[in-house]
Amino acid sequence: MRGVAWMSLGCLLVLASGCASSHRASADDPARGRSEAAASSKDPLPSWTEGATKAALLDFVERVTREGGPDFVPASERIAVFDNDGTLWSEQPLVAELAFVIDRVKEMAPQHPEWRTRQPFQGVLEGDVESVKASGKRGLMELFAATHAGMTTEQFERTVADWLVTARHPTLHRPYTDLVYQPMLELLALLRARGFKTFVVSGGDVGFMRPWMERVYGVPREQVVGSRVKLRYQDSGGAPSVLRLAELDLLDDGAGKPVGIEQGVGRRPLAAFGNSDGDFEMLEWTTSGAGPRLGLLVHHTDAEREWAYDREARVGKLARGLDEAPGRGWLVVDMRRDWKVIHPFERATPR
Repeated sequence: MRGVAWMSLGCLLVLASGCASSHRASADDPARGRSEAAASSKDPLPSWTEGATKAALLDFVERVTREGGPDFVPASERIAVFDNDGTLWSEQPLVAELAFVIDRVKEMAPQHPEWRTRQPFQGVLEGDVESVKASGKRGLMELFAATHAGMTTEQFERTVADWLVTARHPTLHRPYTDLVYQPMLELLALLRARGFKTFVVSGGDVGFMRPWMERVYGVPREQVVGSRVKLRYQDSGGAPSVLRLAELDLLDDGAGKPVGIEQGVGRRPLAAFGNSDGDFEMLEWTTSGAGPRLGLLVHHTDAEREWAYDREARVGKLARGLDEAPGRGWLVVDMRRDWKVIHPFERATPR
């Protein structure tokens, strides 16, 4: 089962992304796109185009927070969960965590000369995507075990934080934390301003996400739910630590997301936001609860400013969600139509 578990996480981060390495450079990585002020301004969602989607979001928030109203929900029950890759930041042409894996293999290679002739490491080092693919389940397990396990939780988080400082997106050549979605930052800020507790529920490794989520999204580390490896406490000569093991404890994707929410949140959410069929069960679980509920899918339709993909995508496939969203009453964001701005560094362009 251990190999299957690591393979599942590997599939999540998609070999099919092409194993392109991220660009790296020395630069500071300041906080981006702060939107708390926007949440208290006259228009709390200034990067959203006026239309049915924006109106429905504002209406839902108003209804569930209006004391004395028929749909009022106490603040203690206002839980909103957000997927990360493709929902809060860009996931194309490869998710950030896969870029991390690739860079880590290259960085660790001098200490592992045997990798030069051993797949899948040889394929990663030579940029030979087909060889990496051919290594199958066992190869993926080895890649993730080598880069995500065998160190303490603190060591892993420092490694991730250091990587984010210099890692660059392979085509946009910006820090990954620049590629957050400004409209979603505004939505997070609005919900918090109206008494919601916001969680990130992602298929990525929780240890990969926790070091930067609060700085970038305003979501504290204890409100991050993700896939996780098994851990073991150890006390080596009076220096206690928690060790990351090469065995998956939870795959927080698909049907695993409601499980992760139950374990990590303890309440059925009031609102859920995703972008792919990997988020379907999370939205289904959320919106099947009693009372007012909200489900929203971000549909990537803007090939000019970002990427356009859905049914045939190897990363972030969205087919079932598109088919069933209307009947389930879920909102579908048309990125090209509904967002004036995608990333914080852009200027607003009329749509």
